[in-house]
Amino acid sequence: MRLLGYFRSSTSYRLRIALNLKGLDYDYVPVNLVTSEQKDTAYTSRNPFGSVPMLEADGRDRAQSMAQIEWLEEAYPEPPLLPTAIEDRFTVRELAYAIATETHAVNNLPVLKYLADPLGHSKDEIDTWYRHWLKRTFDPVEARLAQLGTGEFLFDAPGLFEVVLLPQVYNARRFDFDFSEHPHITRIEAACLARAEFQRAYPDNQIDSPDYKGPAGE
Repeated sequence: MRLLGYFRSSTSYRLRIALNLKGLDYDYVPVNLVTSEQKDTAYTSRNPFGSVPMLEADGRDRAQSMAQIEWLEEAYPEPPLLPTAIEDRFTVRELAYAIATETHAVNNLPVLKYLADPLGHSKDEIDTWYRHWLKRTFDPVEARLAQLGTGEFLFDAPGLFEVVLLPQVYNARRFDFDFSEHPHITRIEAACLARAEFQRAYPDNQIDSPDYKGPAGE
């Protein structure tokens, strides 16, 4: 199994966490988004979306992170990323898909580039845009977590929600988002980052990161 991705891509980060939580071995192959390597013909001939991550598994090139994670859950059901009870599974999906569709979709790199060129927005304007959409989703996610009375994780162990949440929190911190009113989110973030599966997936611990200092834990 090979994962083609970019160290700071939140969707690539999702897949790294999911693969680690599943205990699956994979080779990580960097794809440089800064130089638009994902738009090269050699890449798009395999992944017409021209996006990362791309997961090579069972003789097929798989695109789109949420679909990839669902495939992993079905192909490798243990340990699960979703709880057993149907209502708990809904809760996980409600929160995970809120972040994946309402925040990531409007804050991903192609959107930010388009805001700059050709639309001509300044960096400050783009940063304001980014934080607006973060708050629009993080506020109700925080409220739902408060209603649920969560502990270290949404349920007993990290799963799909944490897989989607952690990369978005990482990006939010890069854009100086104020988490002072989001104690549930930051508590879950801290609990996740204390685990080896999340440490190995962390952007700075990827071989294409300029801050890479060797495998996590060494």
